[in-house]
Amino acid sequence: MRKWFVSTMITALFIVSACGGGNNNNNGNSAATNAPAATEEASANNAGNASEAPTEEGIVPEEGATLTVWDSKNERGFVEEMAKEFTAQYNIPVKIEEVESPDQVKKLTTDGPAGIGADVVTFPHDNLGQAVAAGLVLPNDFFEDETKQANAEAAVNAVTTDGILYGYPRSVETYALFYNKDLVQTPPASFDDIKTFSKTFNDPASNKYAFMWEMGNLYFNYIFFASTGGYVFGENGTNPADIGMNNDGAVEGLKYFQSLKEILPIKSGDASADIIQGKFADKSVAMTITGPWKVADFKNLGINFGVAPIPAINGKPAVSFSGVKAWYVNSFTKYPNASRLFANFISSKAGQLKDYFLTGAIPANKEAMEDPTFKADEISSGFAAQFVNSQAMPSIPEMGSVWDPMGAALADIWNENKDPKAALDNAVTQVQEAAKGTTK
Repeated sequence: MRKWFVSTMITALFIVSACGGGNNNNNGNSAATNAPAATEEASANNAGNASEAPTEEGIVPEEGATLTVWDSKNERGFVEEMAKEFTAQYNIPVKIEEVESPDQVKKLTTDGPAGIGADVVTFPHDNLGQAVAAGLVLPNDFFEDETKQANAEAAVNAVTTDGILYGYPRSVETYALFYNKDLVQTPPASFDDIKTFSKTFNDPASNKYAFMWEMGNLYFNYIFFASTGGYVFGENGTNPADIGMNNDGAVEGLKYFQSLKEILPIKSGDASADIIQGKFADKSVAMTITGPWKVADFKNLGINFGVAPIPAINGKPAVSFSGVKAWYVNSFTKYPNASRLFANFISSKAGQLKDYFLTGAIPANKEAMEDPTFKADEISSGFAAQFVNSQAMPSIPEMGSVWDPMGAALADIWNENKDPKAALDNAVTQVQEAAKGTTK
């Protein structure tokens, strides 16, 4: 671990540089560049009150610092344990507030400037572009080298924008096939295999189906775009002028998607996450697609399940969206040093392994990935196998313009039997129009 000691005066200058526009590593693009001058002054003043003795890591937390952390309800237990350890080690109290990860950037947009946002937040990497554009998060500068060395390159890249590292990687995510072992002996290798299995399992009159998933949700249905050659944006998701969601490959995949209605003859709105969970639990659904965040729920329901890679589509490996959850420091925090320290602490190897043990989160830390317990876990191995065939979800702001039009296209294709090419062309036109406003 990189260690060095800084005096109180150096820390004050460091904070002013990080929170203002003078960071020579960001070329003027840092999120902190957009922070109000009053916030910069507050950060400098707080740094002046820092403890005289540096911490083990060499960063000086502000005198009297107290932190608020946002995290999802189902991961509160993990954060509480890490917060207790952090407080015991650094004597910095930590308060936890329940805010679901996907909602945090939106909430921070108003709560940050108002001074009531959490000091440390966590959200999926596809929200990072929006957060940086709004000046909501500070760069991960003090622990930059340590973070890059400890975590998988793909995870580091996902929480980096315009060459600046912002996130402290927490976990990697993708979704996979969940199957009930009492009903399915061997997970299917292809969707054609699912169709075959459904012939002996399905009973529509009793709402019993071999396979059910959220047909109207682009996140889970990206497999029908990417597996056959479609994509969201070109150049690894960074070029919004190049949209590949209505190319020949995407149309091929969506035609196959549409054919699955023969084994699941219901409306897409009748396959919500809650409905699927209930049916998976009572064995009226044998298989579904979801992510690691459901592992604890399914275990608590007593389901005898396994996790495997998503079946092949038209003979091609299923390509899922993958994401990286990370911790970030609120650019409006009164305690930037203490916040950096906590973000690094909770994203450490030990923190990521504890997250895995308590919630099933797949670590981004390279050493944690090699932990024998993790490697021997059948469920984690299933996600890891799918992660190999995944693409990181684009994190540029224009991604926000994709979800609604594509969700509507999926609903039209599934519920109304509309021609996939026409539905996708219409959706892409809407994405292009919406993206113009995003880039103004």
